[in-house]
Amino acid sequence: MKTTDTGRVETPHDDRSAMNEPESGLERAQGAPIAASRRHTLLPYWLVGTLSSLMYIINVVVMFPFFFLLGILKFIIPIPAWQTLCRMITSKLGTLWVSVNTMNLHITKRMRWDVTLPDDLRITESYLVISNHRSWSDILVLQKVFNRRIPFLTFFLKKELIWVPLLGLAWWALDFPFMKRYSEAYLKRHPQKRGKDIEITRRACEKFRNIPVSIMNFVEGTRLTPEKHERQRSPFANLLKPKAGGIAFVLSTIGQELHKILNVTIAYPHGNESFWGFVAGKVPAVKVYVEEFAITPEIIGDYANDEQFRERFQEWVNQLWIEKDRRLSSMLAE
Repeated sequence: MKTTDTGRVETPHDDRSAMNEPESGLERAQGAPIAASRRHTLLPYWLVGTLSSLMYIINVVVMFPFFFLLGILKFIIPIPAWQTLCRMITSKLGTLWVSVNTMNLHITKRMRWDVTLPDDLRITESYLVISNHRSWSDILVLQKVFNRRIPFLTFFLKKELIWVPLLGLAWWALDFPFMKRYSEAYLKRHPQKRGKDIEITRRACEKFRNIPVSIMNFVEGTRLTPEKHERQRSPFANLLKPKAGGIAFVLSTIGQELHKILNVTIAYPHGNESFWGFVAGKVPAVKVYVEEFAITPEIIGDYANDEQFRERFQEWVNQLWIEKDRRLSSMLAE
């Protein structure tokens, strides 16, 4: 294992501090704000946030025409070899897009990054990346950590996000799957909609059989908030309940083509700031711990129809979440 941006080697975090049950990530998130005297930028926060946001917007505006053009060409010429070529080019452009955003982070913020990574990551291999989800900032964090180390991250997005100006069409051109979530009450009224998300997952994964890809899944399905945590009655101190179905269907569709699973834990030790707080430089430190797992036959199966496999897989994911919750408690306490 190794740590980037801290200049020291990390060994895997142990769970000794978790046994003392320090305050949870939810309590940290609602804690007192960082004292104004401990400024983490040379400029006022509002100015840093404005300049940084402007840089993000300019980057989107400059890159959008290239994404859109390739997306249209890929759509109107349904030749598999041509579509694969377009996906490879858009992936390269996506890496450039993320590189500029990462430069934005380094230029505008004085943030300490404590990142522990496996030593054998390869940009030529395919991965399934899973993570906890604490803030919209997680996306920028993940992109910075993995940029040029593994293939461009492909996120599963809510269907409504396709209407975000410019970004929605850029995500479409990058083949980000747009998922429609249905409530159980809705599915009872419209049973024909049951399984639609499974089919979307399968179709999305089929597109990536011939090129290296990193499929990103926030297993909780949504960002952690105190309200959601209470509504779920989550048994975890720092996490929502995991949803195993998404990653099960990814593994059943292209598990044989994936190299490994990367299990990511993200922590903001000084509090879970808003996205604006992150962009404005109010977050002094970010901790990221990444561990890898081999993809074995035991975690590939028919999640939809095999009840025994589904129970085993859910138990496997739940055990991952128990360990992740302990690690988060330790990372937040350090």
